[in-house]
Amino acid sequence: MKKELEDTQVALEASYKAIAGLTEIGLSMSKKIERMKVKKQKVRANHVECHQKLQARIHEAEDSMQAQHLIIEALVDEKDSLIQTIHGLQEATNAPAPFDGDWEEEPEEEPEEEEVEDIPLGEGEIDDE
Repeated sequence: MKKELEDTQVALEASYKAIAGLTEIGLSMSKKIERMKVKKQKVRANHVECHQKLQARIHEAEDSMQAQHLIIEALVDEKDSLIQTIHGLQEATNAPAPFDGDWEEEPEEEPEEEEVEDIPLGEGEIDDE
C-alpha cells in the first residue's frame, strides 16, 4: 500500500508539473495573442488612415480636374465669342477675314550654298578618283 501511495504521489507531482508547464505555456500564448491583437488593431487603424488620405487625394485631384474642365469650357466659350466679335467687325468694315484659311506661309529663306566650280584637269595633274 505504501508503494502504491508513493507511486500515486509521484504521478500526482508529475501531473502537477505538467499542468504548471501547460499553464505557463498557455499564459505565454495568451500574452502573445494580446500583443498580436494590439498590433492588428494598429495595422488596421493605419490602413484606415492611409485609405482616408488616399481618398482625400483622389477627391482633390477630381476637384482640380473638374475646375480645369470648367476653365477650359469658359476659355472655349470666350474664344467663340471673340471669333464672333471679329467676324462682326469684319462684316461691319468689309475687311477680309484673317481666319478664313486663305493665308500662306512665307517660305523660309535658306542660305545660299557656295558652289564649287569644276576645275578641268590639266596635263601633269594627278587624278585621285
